[in-house]
Order: sequence, then structure tokens, then C-alpha cells
Amino acid sequence: MGLRLKFNLVLVVVFLAGFAAAGYITRQLLQDNAREEVLRNARLMMDTALSVRSYTVEQIKPHLDKQLEEVFLPQSVPAYAATETLNQLQKKYRDYGYKEATLNPTNPRNRATDWEADLVQQFRQNTETKELVSERNGGTGRQLYIAKPIQISNAACLQCHSVPGNAPASMIKVYGDDNGFGWKHNEIIGAQVVTVPMDIPIHNADRAFRTFMLSLAGVFAVVFVVLNVMLSWLIVRPIRRMSQSADKVSTGDFDVPEFTDGGRDEVAVLGSSFNRMRRSLEKAMQMIGD
Repeated sequence: MGLRLKFNLVLVVVFLAGFAAAGYITRQLLQDNAREEVLRNARLMMDTALSVRSYTVEQIKPHLDKQLEEVFLPQSVPAYAATETLNQLQKKYRDYGYKEATLNPTNPRNRATDWEADLVQQFRQNTETKELVSERNGGTGRQLYIAKPIQISNAACLQCHSVPGNAPASMIKVYGDDNGFGWKHNEIIGAQVVTVPMDIPIHNADRAFRTFMLSLAGVFAVVFVVLNVMLSWLIVRPIRRMSQSADKVSTGDFDVPEFTDGGRDEVAVLGSSFNRMRRSLEKAMQMIGD
């Protein structure tokens, strides 16, 4: 096994180990960054919904309460306002979703699906949990969701949702008296659920990963070629010349030229030592011959 082959084997082993480690770390980092980006988008949507709810309660509903006796205005309901606002956003970004999933809703569109009902049950079983973050496969691909519990912390809500007799007649006229009643104070009746697609950020992360790994492989290829050229020019060729000269000198052929490589590196020092040894050996052979 030649010096060049040994050097290249070590270089390839080191590269493969570094390539694998860099690939694992880089992929993990890019995937984590992609997930954090999706999570930030989801939190922004959730905060937007909460802001709309607060705005409706504080600045819209007080001006509409007097009209509820004559006509029910769903715009005065925080859940309706938040849902409608984010539905407008969903018209442009169809893969993004927001829902106030409720087990027994007044508005049928808010009725929880099976997986949303499971979230509500988790909040009910562990009341200390204030947020759930996870992933699921939706109809449009992989999705990340954030869920927060909807808890009846304001007793004023029970005016419309305790028993039908206490609810405004205008609301009964719109939604009927079959759904949205029987709620209790401090009861968790649903969950705010934001869903955000993960396919595009993950795809971008995979594309960045492939680009990085191809670039890393390209850099290695260039380094590999350059190192081999340097190894051949600076080490292998001079040593091969010395080996050939040593073979001739060992048979008594002193007509081989001396090495003229300048410099102070190890190969140049070895060449100078070889020249001295050759001259000494030549003189010793001449003295023996005399």
C-alpha cells in the first residue's frame, strides 16, 4: 500500500465521518428552525384571535347589548368575531385554520370534530394544562396545531348559555334552544385550535439541507484534488526520485545527479542528507579502490 493510497484512505474516512456528523447536525438544526417558524406563525394567529376577542368584549359588545332584545347580532360574540376575522385570512391562506371547537356549541359550525374533542377532553382531565402543541396529518398534508382551553371564567357568559329561559329571545330565534346550553361556571367547554401547514417550511429546510450537503461534497472534492496534487508534487515525487537514486547508488552507480530542491522543509532536508551520504559513500569507495 503506497503512501498516496494510505493518505487518501485516511482522508476519505475522516471526510465521511465529518460529512455524516455535519449532515445529522445540520438537518436537525434546519428541521428545528422550520418547526420554530411554523410555531411562530401559529402563535401569531392565536394571539390575533385573542386580540379580536378582547377587542369585541371591550369595545364592540357594550354598544350592541341594548339591541340584543330586538335582534341578535352575532358580531357581539367574541368567538364569532375571532372566527370571522381569521376566516377572512383563510381565504388567502387556505391551509391555515382557526376554530373555536366546542362540544356543545350554539353555532353548529363550531362543533368539535373527533380529534378536536380529544383535545377538549385532555384539557378537562388536566386543568393545569394551558396549551397543547403537536403535529398531525391533515387533508392538505402535515400540520402543526396549537390548542388553548375555552373555559367559562366570566359568569356573564352563563346568561346566554345556562338554560334557554335566560337567553335572549333574539338568540333563541336564530339558533334555537337545543344547543349551547347547560354550561357551568369554570367549565372547559371547548378549545381554540390553530392549524398551520408544515409542508412548505419543511420543504425549504430539506432544500437548504441538500444544497449545503452538495456544497460540502464539492468543497471536499476540490480539497481532495488539491491535496493529492500537493502530495504528489511535494512528497511522492521527491521520495520516488530518492528511492530510484538510492537503488543506483547501492549498486555502485554514482552518476546520478544530486538533488537540487531548495527550501527548508523535511523533504529538502532529507535531500541534502542524501546528497551528503552519496558523496561520503563515493569517497569511501574511491579510497577502497586506491
